[in-house]
Amino acid sequence: MIYVTGERLHPHHARIASFDTRWRGLDPAQVHDYLNRLADELERLHRDLTTANTEAERIRQALRQWQSRHTGCRHTNPGSPNGRWQR
Repeated sequence: MIYVTGERLHPHHARIASFDTRWRGLDPAQVHDYLNRLADELERLHRDLTTANTEAERIRQALRQWQSRHTGCRHTNPGSPNGRWQR
């Protein structure tokens, strides 16, 4: 099995992983089952990360739009926490 340092691990890396054979080594079926489960989990995590990044970008854009719309807004009474609602 060849590792490239700095390379991110992706599901297909786990699916195509190969190991040297040894006498009385690990059960290949169990190793491949485990690697497939690992690949499925990596795939789910990559999907979740993509979804989270997309949502974060949407929120950043909405915040920028809100800030642009409210650039000129000022409190009418500088001492109150909210100028619209007087105490």
